[in-house]
Amino acid sequence: MAASLDKSGIRRDGTVLGFDVGARRIGVAVGSAFGHGARALAVIDVHGHGPDWASIDRLRSEWRPDGLIVGDPMALDGGDQPIRLRAHAFARELARRYNLPVVLVDERMSSIEAAQRFASDRAEGRKRRRDAEALDAVAAAVIIERWLASPDDALDLSELPESAKPTRPSPPPTA
Repeated sequence: MAASLDKSGIRRDGTVLGFDVGARRIGVAVGSAFGHGARALAVIDVHGHGPDWASIDRLRSEWRPDGLIVGDPMALDGGDQPIRLRAHAFARELARRYNLPVVLVDERMSSIEAAQRFASDRAEGRKRRRDAEALDAVAAAVIIERWLASPDDALDLSELPESAKPTRPSPPPTA
């Protein structure tokens, strides 16, 4: 029996890596339908030249995902905010580097949900204050779980509206 695929070609029963893109850090999680959800893996630093690609390369090699899920940080009203273009550029670079299907998942309120999970785990003694640095990875797990719950709601990179696609600057006029 053939594996079920989402509209982007990601196996619904496969392993995925999820990313919560921020200006200084990128949270990473792993998940699958067989694993019954997702779990936080790592927080990757972002420097002036971009993310720590060597760390992302190691995670991809270790987990061998069937697809990649990137949080789409829309404003609460569904519009753009500055980090959204960064997340879209990161998603495109993932697709280029790894030749895997990449989709974007609405991540509105995922950081709040991650903070609530962390607070609950801390109250139950499963987390300590020092573990708070992993909140971005927990947010990435929330993003994967949203995809697992509703994969057809994800946005394939090819579906990005033209206004969200980066444009190359025009060359300066010649005299």
